[in-house]
Amino acid sequence: MAKLDDQLQELEDLTKADLRDRWAKLTGRPVPKISEKLLRLALAYEIQAKALGGLPRKTRQRLDQVAAATTTQTKDIRPGMRLAREFAGKVHVVSIGDNGEITWNGREWRSLSEVARAITGTRWSGPAFFGLRQKRNAA
Repeated sequence: MAKLDDQLQELEDLTKADLRDRWAKLTGRPVPKISEKLLRLALAYEIQAKALGGLPRKTRQRLDQVAAATTTQTKDIRPGMRLAREFAGKVHVVSIGDNGEITWNGREWRSLSEVARAITGTRWSGPAFFGLRQKRNAA
């Protein structure tokens, strides 16, 4: 953790050119056109994310949805939920366990999309297939 603190403290003394160089080396992405202060903050985030693992996948997806101003919103699955969907004349019920495990047909699955794929034989978004992805109302 001391090394992480040292890296963050080091950012305070870098010039804008040094910050831009550090960004390019660290992220491999083009340097954003932002102020020196904001670039310093963005670099601090990137350094911490690399060291500590960054945001959870669901949080990143939600932020991406908001940033892209998408017109859909995906509800999270919660323990105890039962999701039902009729397909090809048969009702399919998926249960969400206490630890988020997904069960269908007496078997655990890694994702709702895997279940949807097994049911339909084609690639589906599990949340869309089970009605968890819905259109958002205009703001």
